[in-house]
Amino acid sequence: MTIDLPSELITELRKAKRIAALTGAGISAESKIPTFRDAMTGLWASFSPEELATPEAFARNPGMVWDWYAFRREMCAKAIPNPGHVALAELEKRVEHFTLTTQNVDGLHQRAGSLRVFELHGSIARVKCVDTGRLLDGEIPECDEPPPRHPETGGLLRPDVVWFGEALPVEALMESAQAARNADVFFTVGTSALVYPAAGLPIEAVRAGATVVEINPLETPFTELATFSLRGKSGEILPAIVAALDV
Repeated sequence: MTIDLPSELITELRKAKRIAALTGAGISAESKIPTFRDAMTGLWASFSPEELATPEAFARNPGMVWDWYAFRREMCAKAIPNPGHVALAELEKRVEHFTLTTQNVDGLHQRAGSLRVFELHGSIARVKCVDTGRLLDGEIPECDEPPPRHPETGGLLRPDVVWFGEALPVEALMESAQAARNADVFFTVGTSALVYPAAGLPIEAVRAGATVVEINPLETPFTELATFSLRGKSGEILPAIVAALDV
């Protein structure tokens, strides 16, 4: 499949010393990971994400919330990074400064080889003590009635993800905003540009004068602000961009 890329974009990328990217659920969907709401199927079809992804829900029924995230954790573990993930990792190797910020919790960017990754919503692969926030080292312990407890703190274990009503990790957000302001080229990939504060990152890049590239199958509220808005799958467009840099 031939991807028609603007020559001006390739020129800007060849000159760029600082590149930043923001990725959302769209890039993970290409690895067959359902979006947050699309995952409400089967046994979970009668629930809404808001019923299962809050501190209040965990306090009411920790076993049910744990099981929901165990279901999703297994799904993410079986997923494979797609060519879009791999292309971003390759792009990181070609530039002096590269920062990748993701709204996804599946860890596919790291598995594809990306090194500098900021996870705004945490990681579903990690668990932590609900009382102290202390992460669990090693494998999740077995127990008869989930959730298990942290072996050192004794507190119930919960996924290390950001739930509704919780703040995003301050350091990750600050580093991501700084990268957006410093970027020569900024990519927004597979995200609706609706959920703040993450949706503010490409705005920061625009204000700072970066070349901003949107990659998404559909138009978004950010489309009219992007320097280049490319329609299609990230798993097709991003590899084409990397290939074009070698021509």
